[in-house]
Amino acid sequence: MPSVQIVLSSTSLFRRELLARLGLPFETANPNVDETARHGETPETTALRLSEDKARAVARQYPEALIIGSDQVAYLDGQVFGKPGTHENAARQLQTMRGRTVNFYTGLCLLNAKSGKVQLRGVPTLVTFRNLTSDEIENYLRKEKPYNCAGSAKSEGLGIAIIAKMEGEDPNALIGLPLIALCDFLRNESVYAI
Repeated sequence: MPSVQIVLSSTSLFRRELLARLGLPFETANPNVDETARHGETPETTALRLSEDKARAVARQYPEALIIGSDQVAYLDGQVFGKPGTHENAARQLQTMRGRTVNFYTGLCLLNAKSGKVQLRGVPTLVTFRNLTSDEIENYLRKEKPYNCAGSAKSEGLGIAIIAKMEGEDPNALIGLPLIALCDFLRNESVYAI
């Protein structure tokens, strides 16, 4: 067991489930961070900045902890697909993305609150969507309700049926927490899952 406290700066059930796979004890905290992209900011920069912002947002509460922050941005041809929030927005996103390949860029930050050391990495995943009919999109949205997922793609659920192909270094990145990179970061802090 690690002697240092680990905190996941997220309220996402899916990120909690992913982190639990490592078998390390951890706590969660709500970062309450504005996830709006800044003017002129690239999707990659947004994901990395928000990952670090989320980690730093809870550092005062956990001054001795290793804090994990993560954020994801989906984009295609310069258009960003954030969390749709509504059924109508999700339908528009999926209609635009059907039959196309979208970049889901997941930023990851591990902040050592005690030393101030920051480890930051972006993990891209290319997702090719099936050429879905309008009825398939409606059926998926009614069943899955992915309104709080970047790009309306909830691959950990029924969303896998709307995806034709995925390319990336870590399948967990698409769900929202790149575990391979996180294991590297934790090892750099002498914390080992095995």
